[in-house]
Amino acid sequence: MEKFKVTFCPDNKTIEVDSGKTILSASLSAGVYVNSSCGGDGVCGRCKVRVKKGQVVTQPSGRVSLEERKQGIYLACLTTIQSDLEVEILPESRLDLDKLTPQDLDLRLKGFYSEAEEIESPSSILGDEIFAHSPLATKLYLELPPPDLEDKISDLERLYRQIRRIQDIPIMQTGLANIRRLGALLRSADWKVTVTLGKRNGTTEVVFIEPGDTSHKNFGLCFDIGTTTISGQLVDLNTKKVMGTRATYNKQVTFGSDIITRIIFAQEQDGLERLHHAVIDGMNKMLQDLIQKQAIDLNDVNCVVCAGNTTMMHLLLRIDPTYLRREPYVPAVNFVPTIRAAEAGVKVNPRGLLFCSPGISSYVGGDITAGVLSCGLDKEEGLAILIDIGTNGEIVLGNKDFLISASASAGPAFEGSGVTCGMRASSGAIQKVEISPVDFKVAYETIGGVRPRGICGSGYIDIIAQMLGAGLLDKNGKIKIKDHKRIRDNEYGREFVVAFKEECDSTVDIVISEADIENIKRSKAAIYAAASELLRHMSLEFADVKKVFVAGGFGTYINIDNAKRIGLLPDLENSRFIFVGNSSLAGARSILLSYEAMKKANDIARKITYFELSVEPGYMDEYMAALFFPHTDLSKFPSIKL
Repeated sequence: MEKFKVTFCPDNKTIEVDSGKTILSASLSAGVYVNSSCGGDGVCGRCKVRVKKGQVVTQPSGRVSLEERKQGIYLACLTTIQSDLEVEILPESRLDLDKLTPQDLDLRLKGFYSEAEEIESPSSILGDEIFAHSPLATKLYLELPPPDLEDKISDLERLYRQIRRIQDIPIMQTGLANIRRLGALLRSADWKVTVTLGKRNGTTEVVFIEPGDTSHKNFGLCFDIGTTTISGQLVDLNTKKVMGTRATYNKQVTFGSDIITRIIFAQEQDGLERLHHAVIDGMNKMLQDLIQKQAIDLNDVNCVVCAGNTTMMHLLLRIDPTYLRREPYVPAVNFVPTIRAAEAGVKVNPRGLLFCSPGISSYVGGDITAGVLSCGLDKEEGLAILIDIGTNGEIVLGNKDFLISASASAGPAFEGSGVTCGMRASSGAIQKVEISPVDFKVAYETIGGVRPRGICGSGYIDIIAQMLGAGLLDKNGKIKIKDHKRIRDNEYGREFVVAFKEECDSTVDIVISEADIENIKRSKAAIYAAASELLRHMSLEFADVKKVFVAGGFGTYINIDNAKRIGLLPDLENSRFIFVGNSSLAGARSILLSYEAMKKANDIARKITYFELSVEPGYMDEYMAALFFPHTDLSKFPSIKL
């Protein structure tokens, strides 16, 4: 088969591929990751590229305008390679979370909304502070007495005895590889060694034995593996200091933006393997960046903690996720035993350990367990609720006496998918908006302060709320005004121009259409209805809730009043809302630093009852009632002025 060279700009990467391959497939092989929410089905229209040189064959798509076609712009997933090519990845199609400013990255990934640290008594919020410091991997420097005719116990027993003189450890184990090298190692090190101890499935394992004193070099990694984004931190296990934070897009987005699409893809030949390597490659790249910046030896990274939804954990561990989407929706595992990180492909110390935050059900995973842990929801005296806003809107209701959870399929609209100009929260995303009710002038703020490329979740919330406040929208989400330069008709109804292309880093105007508003409306209705139905099931109301923890990718920047205005959040006093950014990452870090937290996470997962909304007749009624702005029952939103 004939082969052609494809060069991608501005990355300046070239790869040789077979004739007939799609540009999207070539980009994946070249390590140039293009936005493709639909997994290459030609539906989302996000993988636009400009063919600067060469011949291609493309399928027609309504997502590409005639004007764009004249400029050589095509969808990468529907365009096949017929010659050597030079391809430009358009700004709006790039995955560039790495271009976030350090300040934005810190706010989004630190683990908690920064203002949480200013609360007088943060112990109920900042999970790191409420558990005893007892890392999953510890190092001990030992000076063993050499054997003599009076003390002839074996080398391994001698090692165990000396460890127990320092720590009370009833059950210890070690691997054959350590035993094989133990005799020579002890004698060459003059009986002075450092042991790495790992807590593993109820026992303590001697993970590694080194000559001399290396006890000051002990590091771990925690990861939040999200459907959209992978976030990670390098932590000094001795001092609890976070040495660095990184984030990248989950490269699985190439195979689909949601978990159902990925589960289906996993059933294809090599599908599971490709999904597994997509997430592992991203994690390994992040950890390499982290340790190189800190000049840390990879052998000193001794344990890893991961939190993520149930599907992500299955794919991380290369476990078949097929039955997660088949009735009765049973995962292969919720409580994953502590394993060697190398078994999952995570490239730390070859004998280092990996712990996964325990899951609850097929659609409420270890990320929610970690979130409950970090918020301290399970210790609350009064009623509290955790709302994690994402592709799946997960809800946990309860306090120290009970915990009940539910999951609503909210769709990816708040993640930037399924909407015309949506994008994830990265450089150039419009995240804050104000619209003048007088002349409809738009003032916006972008992530990174650069020219706009699209709109992220918090931006959409602001836009819809501001359009409602300015009289542009009715409560059903239809644009009421006709004669204005920002309002025009399209094939699906009307649209409102948020930013004209002249002011954007985009080839087209940035707009919000009535179809976009409909998608946002359905997403917010699913989340609100899930929380409402969960409360109703427990004979409770929103008024009974004392604290509302809001987690999610845009939790740092969400405007409370605007979120209530559109009916995403309940109409409660602002003081009841506590915005926690990445609560999953914060919980994973707590587990990494404390064996007590790990045991508590297991207890929380066992304590949480899962409530299946899909078989609950009342949920659909709640959902239909929430399909208005803010709601059909305006008595639920008394503070909202229409």
